[in-house]
Amino acid sequence: MRRDQVLDHYFLEARSKLIDLAAFLDRLERADGEEDFRAAAFRRACEELLSAQPERAKRILLAFSDLSTELAKAPGGPACGAS
Repeated sequence: MRRDQVLDHYFLEARSKLIDLAAFLDRLERADGEEDFRAAAFRRACEELLSAQPERAKRILLAFSDLSTELAKAPGGPACGAS
């Protein structure tokens, strides 16, 4: 696809998602309490989003990944989505 075709096809969806992310960050910054590892991972991922380097999606995925090689018992409860 040409650049204008990509914009025509995906722009509104991407714009909507970006607005949702901005609203999430606004809520997070207004909330009481201390920042935890998930918020830190999210901020690292946002930095990657603004990068002009190739494979942005891969680097964002890695920002949320635990790259340790040690096996540990997973805690009970829901997954948290970042390590």
